[in-house]
Amino acid sequence: MNVPVQPSIQREAVTVWNRCLQVIRESIPDQSFKTWFEPIVPQRLHGKVLTIQVPSQFFYEWLEENYVHVLRKALDQAIGRDGMLEYSIIVDQGNESARPQTVNLPTTKSPQSARPDKVDADIKSPFEMKDLDSLQLDSYLNPAYTFENFVEGDCNRLGRSAGYAVAERPGVTSFNPLMIHGGVGLGKTHLVQAIGNYIKNNNQDKFVLYVSSEKFTNQFIHAIRTDTLRDFTNFYMQVGVLIIDDIQFLAGKEKTQETFFHVFNHLHQSGKQIIMTSDRAPRDLQGLQDRLLSRFKWGLSADLQQPDLETRIAIIQKKLQAEGVYIDDRVIEYLAHSINTNVRELEGVIVSLMAQASLTRREIDLELARSVLRNIVVDTDKEITIDAVQEVVADYFKITVADLKSKSRKKETVYPRQIAMYLAKEKTELSLKSIGYHFGGRDHSTVIHAIQSVNDMIGKDTQIREAVDKLKAYLK
Repeated sequence: MNVPVQPSIQREAVTVWNRCLQVIRESIPDQSFKTWFEPIVPQRLHGKVLTIQVPSQFFYEWLEENYVHVLRKALDQAIGRDGMLEYSIIVDQGNESARPQTVNLPTTKSPQSARPDKVDADIKSPFEMKDLDSLQLDSYLNPAYTFENFVEGDCNRLGRSAGYAVAERPGVTSFNPLMIHGGVGLGKTHLVQAIGNYIKNNNQDKFVLYVSSEKFTNQFIHAIRTDTLRDFTNFYMQVGVLIIDDIQFLAGKEKTQETFFHVFNHLHQSGKQIIMTSDRAPRDLQGLQDRLLSRFKWGLSADLQQPDLETRIAIIQKKLQAEGVYIDDRVIEYLAHSINTNVRELEGVIVSLMAQASLTRREIDLELARSVLRNIVVDTDKEITIDAVQEVVADYFKITVADLKSKSRKKETVYPRQIAMYLAKEKTELSLKSIGYHFGGRDHSTVIHAIQSVNDMIGKDTQIREAVDKLKAYLK
């Protein structure tokens, strides 16, 4: 049991601790300060040793693992280099007739030796925070992801609008949980982190945590191994806004799902905001408990689709503007027509293009753009460039690529052009509109006619079928 602290002794401890807090407040974010330092109660100052009371063993371990250097700096200024800190840890909350039970543990000057070799039998073994590095109050948000640099288009308007509504009123709208789903590289992570950053910057009282489902699972496994599952669960139940990425990876992990189910229920019932991403809609998720899937459908599910041409152009312009780079509109249009798979690949091509231009000391023109696309696209059936298709077809029929793009209606040009359009549709993921663009700006109806014509010829003419098969083999 604790011996009551004399008021004069405590006043002295409060004075010293307040000086420590002034240093600490300047060194860490406000939310971290409120969460980890405001609950601390200074108890006594005995010589150069300051005793502070913390609410749990987990709390003590977190401070020692994450803030030992900040505490050392504060003690140096408040007490001196010889100043030491002692923790009074509550291990039993007590009741009206009995005071809380505590145990005192000293701190040291270095993180490596901060944990004591032996502790009271009633206290759990130290929580290995180095394996739970995502349990940190910096939220794990990337400040580069904002609504300002998220390009809105028809492909993502619903998700963006819902995300902004949630960001302005987290936990209050009917969009709880908010599920953002879509394929790889379409901006799911960017959008949910933009929501998190907006909330973090405009709601100082809410702790926002972004974590991948893989990290959540690893933390859960570690908590079981170290007998700290209660601390793990309690931590997540204190989160104000939980953003969990790639929820589909919880599939088949029954125990992890069970814990997440309880965390989900607690947060939702407490009016906390839950945001998730997935590679598919909730109805298509496999390996997740029905009770979880039903809860995922409580709020709003919004999908992100492949960006259309206009959105791709806007993304390129936004990226170039951010980098302070100007390139001709023709190059931008060429890139937008050449890559329509996802935003991530589009941005990767832009970065490579700027790097090539810088290294070779040349301007970004169509020739450089074609060269970069040719070098970075993987040589698979689905990722063959339209330039490669045109070059192979032109070489096979002994004409030039310029002939394929020309307005010529001569048979020796029209026939190869139609085959090139047919192969472009089959071997690339470009839209009919983009294919037409690469053949002299032709209309998509012309591309449709070409594809139908080649299909008819393949069915009737053995030589044409063999020629197309050879071209396909060359493209491989």
